[in-house]
Parts: sequence; C-alpha cells; structure tokens
Amino acid sequence: MGQFFHVPSVKRVKVGKLHDSREKVVIITGGSSGIGRCTARMFASHQWKVGIIARGQAAMEATAQDVREHGGIAAIAEADVTDTAALEAATDAIIAALGPVDVWINCAGTGIYGRFSDVREDEFQRVTDVTYHGTVNGTRIALEHMRRQGHGSIVNVCSAIAFHGVPLLSSYAGAKGAVRAFTQAIRGELRLEKSPVRICSVFPAAMNTPFFSHALSHMGWPARPAKPIYQPEVAAEGIWLAARSNHSELFITGTTELFSLATRFMPGVIGWCVSQLGMERQLTRDDRAVDLCEPTLFQPSLRVRGGRGPFSHQARGWSLQVRLLALRMKISDAIRGMFSKRG
Repeated sequence: MGQFFHVPSVKRVKVGKLHDSREKVVIITGGSSGIGRCTARMFASHQWKVGIIARGQAAMEATAQDVREHGGIAAIAEADVTDTAALEAATDAIIAALGPVDVWINCAGTGIYGRFSDVREDEFQRVTDVTYHGTVNGTRIALEHMRRQGHGSIVNVCSAIAFHGVPLLSSYAGAKGAVRAFTQAIRGELRLEKSPVRICSVFPAAMNTPFFSHALSHMGWPARPAKPIYQPEVAAEGIWLAARSNHSELFITGTTELFSLATRFMPGVIGWCVSQLGMERQLTRDDRAVDLCEPTLFQPSLRVRGGRGPFSHQARGWSLQVRLLALRMKISDAIRGMFSKRG
C-alpha cells in the first residue's frame, strides 16, 4: 500500500514503490485532461514521477490514478496558471513531495470560437492569460529551479495555428503565435548563457481532446477540430520524445510540418485556404458533442473528461513523424549503450 502525505497546496499525494534511488520528475500544467492527461500517462509508463497542476480537483485525482495504474508516482496541486503566486506554491509543494523537476511541460490552454467582434474583451484577455501568460509563468518558475540545479528540459505545447491564424480563433491563434516567439527568444538566451537547460516547442495538429467541448462558442454550436484529426496519445508521445531530445521545434504530424512549410513559401495560397475554414467546418451538431459541451473559460469543468474528446471515430492513432523520431532515438540510445559498455 502507498502512503499519503499532506503538503501545502497539494490536496493529496500518494507515493508508491520507488523503482530506483533517483526517479525523474515531470511537472505538467493543464494535466487534468486532453494532451496533458495523456502525457502524464506516457511519462508514468516510463516510471517517471508525475506532478499535475490544474484547476479541477476531481479531474486531477483521476489523472493521478492513471499515473499510478501506468507505473508512475503522482502528486497533484490545484492552481490557475495565470496566478503566479499559486503556481509557485503548487510547484514548491510538488517538488517537496516528488523531488527536483527534470522536465516541465506547459500544456494549459483554452480557446473561444467566434468572430473577433463578438468576443468580449474579458474573454479575449482570459484566453491570452491562460494560453500565453500561463506558459510564460510556468517557464519562469521552471527556469528558476532548473538553473539552480544545473539541468532540465522545458516543453511548451504550441499549435499549428502558430504559423497562420485561423478565422473564428483569433484569441487562441494570437496566444499560440506568442508562445512560439517567446520560446524562440528564451532558447536564444539560454544559448547565450551556455546553459544546460533546454527549451522546445511542440506543434500538434488538430487533436481529439476535450478542448473543443471546453471552448466557449459564440457561433451557436460546439466547436470541432478541422480534419485531419489525431488522437491525443500521438501528441503525448511526441512530447515525451521532445523532452529527451535536442530539438528546438518538433512537429507532431506531417500535417503540421507541411502547413509550416506552406506558410513560409506559399503564404498567399495558405491565406486563401485558411480563409475558407468557415463556420460549418469548425462547428458540429453531433449529439454527443453537444451533450459534452461545457465551456471552462472562467471555471474548471465539473466532469472528469479523460484524454479524448468525442471525435474518436474520425481520429488517427499514429503519426509517421513521431514513429520515425522514436526509432531514431532508440537507435541512438542503443549505440550509446554499446559504447558505454566498452568504456
């Protein structure tokens, strides 16, 4: 049986059997659903200790249970990423429970579907605060700890939308574009410092997550991802690989990579194509999606969602980019292992 420890800002921390004397620690913001929850499971399956920071207590506890079932050790801490003091306290509590943080993943984000003129100022500001400023806050806190300890890796979850804005998603597009530029700037500063700390952006395509059920819609119907759609486990594996690689930017799918290249070399064509993504292609009247619609812009979800959204019947479960990167890293690890044994 594991033991429960009560520490400040952490509701309940369960510690299971340790696998070695220094298991590695990952902290995930927005870890209670979607890509964040799948990423928690991914790290747990590799016997990492997982710290989860989010707003919804019940969903965090469900993610912690996932972590334990996949072989990891979990700690949860409730905080809004826009509240720097609360985020710092949550981080300190998780580190006290699990140990120094090796990887920090900024995964918290939220969105609004609607014409810019229909989105209220406070709604637009909230998307910017959570999606962009939340990433900034998490990065600042992670860097403080990682600089002191002399190692660490930060992964900022970006989006294909960072390369070109999409109609009806102006607040989210602006925030994700800012995340990409911010991460590039911090990467340059770390290189100037010759810091051992790494920072990387990952770019998922449209993912079948509860994001679309949680997004506020001013269009009369819930949002849906534009095709092609991928399962969030694909993004989770990409994040796992990014955290252990030297990539500065990692494309989770071929769709994202092609989109980024097209925006660079054919901006006019891409601009026209994106403008054709009207309401019908971004909204759904599917009964299940309508039933699951629960905007969480200003408050956490009252339901435990899990990693996936209601579009599994349309979603792909693998990505060639991720599989090739995984194969390359396995080969590199094997070669390093051979040389270390000879040494």
